[in-house]
Amino acid sequence: MRCIRGWPTGASPTWGGARGYLETEIGQAVERYRRAVEGGLRKVMSKMGISTLQGYKGAQIFESMGLDHEFVDEFFTGTTAHVPGVGIEELERETLAAHGIAFGTPVIGNLPLDPGGHLYWRRDGERHHWNPYTIGKLQQAARGNDPEAYRDFARHANQQGGGLLNLRGLLELVADDACALPLDEVEPVESIMKRFSTGSMSFGALSQEVHETLAIAMNRIGGKSGTGEGGEQVERFGTERECSMKQVASGRFGVTAHYLARARQIEIKMAQGSKPGEGGELPGGKVDEGIARVRFTVPGVGLISPPPHHDIYSIEDLQQLIHDLKCANPAAEIHVKLVSKADVGTIAAGVAKARADAVLISGDSGGTGASMKTSIKHAGAPWEFGVAETQRVLRANRLRSRITVRADGGLLTGRDVVIAALLGAEEYGFGTAPLVALGCIMLRKCHCNTCSVGIATQDPRLRARFRGRAEHVVNYLRFVADEVRENLAALGFRGIDEMIGRVDRLRAQRVVHPKGIQPDVSELLRHVSSDDAPRRTRAQNHGLDQKIDHQVIEQARPALENGSPVKVHIQLSNRDRTFGTLLSYEVTRRHGAQGLPAGTIDVRCTGTAGQSFGAFLCRGIALHLVGDLNDYAGKGLSGGVISVRTPADAGYPAAENTIVGNVALFGATGGEAYFNGRGAERFCVRNSGALSVVEGVGDHGCEYMTGGVAVILGPIGRNFGAGMSGGEAYVFDGERLAERHLNPDGRRIEPVRDARDRELLRRLLENHFSYTRSRLAARILEDWERSVEIFAKVVPEAYADAVARHLATGRDIRASLPPRVA
Repeated sequence: MRCIRGWPTGASPTWGGARGYLETEIGQAVERYRRAVEGGLRKVMSKMGISTLQGYKGAQIFESMGLDHEFVDEFFTGTTAHVPGVGIEELERETLAAHGIAFGTPVIGNLPLDPGGHLYWRRDGERHHWNPYTIGKLQQAARGNDPEAYRDFARHANQQGGGLLNLRGLLELVADDACALPLDEVEPVESIMKRFSTGSMSFGALSQEVHETLAIAMNRIGGKSGTGEGGEQVERFGTERECSMKQVASGRFGVTAHYLARARQIEIKMAQGSKPGEGGELPGGKVDEGIARVRFTVPGVGLISPPPHHDIYSIEDLQQLIHDLKCANPAAEIHVKLVSKADVGTIAAGVAKARADAVLISGDSGGTGASMKTSIKHAGAPWEFGVAETQRVLRANRLRSRITVRADGGLLTGRDVVIAALLGAEEYGFGTAPLVALGCIMLRKCHCNTCSVGIATQDPRLRARFRGRAEHVVNYLRFVADEVRENLAALGFRGIDEMIGRVDRLRAQRVVHPKGIQPDVSELLRHVSSDDAPRRTRAQNHGLDQKIDHQVIEQARPALENGSPVKVHIQLSNRDRTFGTLLSYEVTRRHGAQGLPAGTIDVRCTGTAGQSFGAFLCRGIALHLVGDLNDYAGKGLSGGVISVRTPADAGYPAAENTIVGNVALFGATGGEAYFNGRGAERFCVRNSGALSVVEGVGDHGCEYMTGGVAVILGPIGRNFGAGMSGGEAYVFDGERLAERHLNPDGRRIEPVRDARDRELLRRLLENHFSYTRSRLAARILEDWERSVEIFAKVVPEAYADAVARHLATGRDIRASLPPRVA
């Protein structure tokens, strides 16, 4: 149905859905079928960013793999076609053969039923890279440091078990005996392994023991280990268990100023190869106390990441986030993760122009047991396409020398690494294979919290079964590097740098295809002439030296060095982006997660501040602005204080005008923010801990919020609280807009009756008045007993239940009252 609607057809035929034996009443069965089809279609529309069926129809969101160009042009006009192969005749033979099996004369007692195995390995079923033989051989090699077992594994993986399982199986290396080098003249294993990384799998999806073991292994070989989007425990910082690459994903879970300041690389996950277009999802059963603490959420409540980054709607927005993160840690490289697809090269060129230091092209074979079945197959494209296209586009636009290209998505062997390098990648990621080396047996139940080998579970009883060690991952990656060296010597290259982008050392391999065709891989092998280097040779210029923040840092030296309180005055313009973030980095670098005592650095600003004002602002810094703000103010707020006051000579009522732009306080984990005016759209999206007051918001307020408090003293827009799973919102609801504009799924509205709620609400209003001199706050406080009855409290039902459970045990997990402003 999704495919039919994806091209400009009329009504969708459902003949197959109307036939067969039913165990239920026909009307109920039809309704269930309709809901299932509609739900699947809406799911795909959602992850493709399409809101209406009319917009989906004919949207050309599909790419074809292995279909002949003539067939695609005639029946799927306008669709991008990769690796031309079968045409109408081959499809006819295949369809008739399947029809014969279904409706032909049966062989009594010996029905030729296909054993299946589309998603799970089955004996004599569909072939999979990961099967009992390859799993056993890799674990034998890794655990016993057995090179012969690895050779057996690599032989099977490279030859693909006698079948064609991936695109690189259609390629072969072009070696020349005359150019071959002695093995001792090529790049050493230790240098090669520094180019390796493990997949960014989160603490939450993986058990703590596995997550730490991967980090230890990669730190020992000088490679990169990624946190995933679940954050990282502070106790791991500064130890061998710390991940060098911190990920920033759409949910911003665990992203604080301290987290970013500890990174050597920061990875922006735009999409995931195994489930492009979808955000991560962690069931409530896997959110234990430790995970909730790291992610700034509530134990037992499921977590959903938004499908998009709500601060990225254009390449300019991506450039802004890159700049924000570079200010949060000037010493870290900024990486951007993309999914392989048609025209990904154009996107990668935009990433390079946005001044990212590296781009990762992630293939569709990346493994995550938490992917929905609709995403495991028929989503994304092989990394071979994306890497080849990225290399061509970057070189054609003289951008390749400015950025590192990385590849991941099902890499298994040294041969895979060599092909990735020849197509243009400089660094190589391994996700599933290191987990197999640690004991994964591919149960594919990662999302169920029942992993029997203790890898993808938070159940203490199952975690105790984990037997993997860092040495197992090191052994495996060392074998991969050894195989890379053997291929380097055979191809006549002294190091990987010489091999980058040398597609002339690849050619199509003649294969015996079961459908009697020879797939065309010439698209992968197309060479582009350019005087630009085929690999990264120069650094990006992030322009941090010219930032006005350096003036504030210099005046704040007494506070940075010995904690003495300072007050700074400065004039801002909208060219001053990400103001305060470099200062926050200096505080965090010196004083860690605790920052400085509240109010130690008091910065008084005037003017119209640029985007991302106060992003990742840490404890001890207060930014007070008289003026107004652009988008993304308070992004990732990490304990600091922001207040924005309408100028005294403004010729308009503050409560009726917008003072802060879109997506304020996105991903905030702590601190306070007070806005003497209205906020635009998506105020407090994914707020995890900040306390905020604003005098009205646009659409999608408090979306995906998991903690903290939002007080809205004016009107709210549509879809308020969508995806909200934690935290509290208080709406001064004289017009009763909350009931009409609230997204009701899992949320409820109630009066403010609890004494703690009233005390919290009054304290926040008093602070709001103290900082901003808000006339609206003053009127509400003057008539408090009547005004408090007008407030409506919006709270997620799951969060309210969790609060009640904890209160019954004597614990209060709700936000604490902020200090009273003197």
